[in-house]
Amino acid sequence: MSGKVRDICTTRVRTAFPDETLEDALTSGGGNQQQVTSNEQRVTSTENGDYMTILIGTSGFSYKDWVGPVYPPDLPKPDWLRFYSREFPTCELNFSYYRIPDPRTLARMADKVPEGFLFSVKAFRGITHEREDPEPQIEQFVAALTPLQEAGKFACVLAQFPYSFHANEENRAYLHRLREGFGDLPVVVEFRGRDWITERTFDELRALDFGFCCVDQPRLRGLIPPIAVTTGPVAYVRFHGRNAAKWWQHEEAWERYDYSYSDEELMEWVPKLRQLDAEAPMTLVYMNNHWQGQAVGTARQLRELMRNTQHATRNT
Repeated sequence: MSGKVRDICTTRVRTAFPDETLEDALTSGGGNQQQVTSNEQRVTSTENGDYMTILIGTSGFSYKDWVGPVYPPDLPKPDWLRFYSREFPTCELNFSYYRIPDPRTLARMADKVPEGFLFSVKAFRGITHEREDPEPQIEQFVAALTPLQEAGKFACVLAQFPYSFHANEENRAYLHRLREGFGDLPVVVEFRGRDWITERTFDELRALDFGFCCVDQPRLRGLIPPIAVTTGPVAYVRFHGRNAAKWWQHEEAWERYDYSYSDEELMEWVPKLRQLDAEAPMTLVYMNNHWQGQAVGTARQLRELMRNTQHATRNT
């Protein structure tokens, strides 16, 4: 395990299951809110006395269609992240895929969230999709992360590759270039094509100290199945929704992620998440079914299911 990840897991983890929702935080009168945003790190104990380091959040937080379903209509946009962080201990930043972040932007974001909050940052598309002379872009991207690292609020980089990134020798070699460029930073790799799902791939990720991104998505031919595999110090899961009808054919990008999970569907992941938690120092879970705030609802559902099954196990 890299020293960076070890430090995150031992000193920066807030509770994965905070005791209040966003609405509660606004109406609690300060008592419970102070508990959630306290600098005192808290983790959730499992039934056998060990500690569970599963952090649940959403993929992104800055969506106009969350106004109403998630954010009060009169809440200024600059306050959205602060509001979000009252309930969730982590967030996956996606705007960094479209442009390399300005360090000052990430510094301001770090100032808006409480101690122990962690950001995962999606790699710039020039690094994962275009892949032409990526080294200067990686260098600039890594430099931009400095404010988050200095604040102790950086979790990892998510390198999400396109479906066209196939499991051939050229692309396997590219992963080595990524590791060299990112140095000892924690990096999680998300593949889109099923051809990557082999023991060879998992062994190579372990050798590179890369995490494997587990996914829940439509059960369509060629896509990654819903497996739980740990290959690095950070276990990582993304819930994309199961909107099979709109996955390949849609007019707007958000249609692919327009999906509400049932409790039964999320329960499939409860034992898998506990498995990942047992195998990795930290497990990050992000909901990407973001249309009209569905991701927030799904995060709450899963959090409650994890809590309830944990309590049920203790009482048996």
